[in-house]
Amino acid sequence: MLNNTKDILTIKDLQKLLHIGRNTALRLVQSGDVEAFKVGRQWRVTRESVGRYIKRY
Repeated sequence: MLNNTKDILTIKDLQKLLHIGRNTALRLVQSGDVEAFKVGRQWRVTRESVGRYIKRY
């Protein structure tokens, strides 16, 4: 599932990958459920952190 995705994802990429809305994606990264980091004011998510999230749920 994640083999064809980029190594670093944006919030929009995360939304498309998990089929969720923007608010849900932001809630996941802000709560720490999906590990993420900020570049300036924008969130970035690694492919590995999305994989760990999927395995947990």
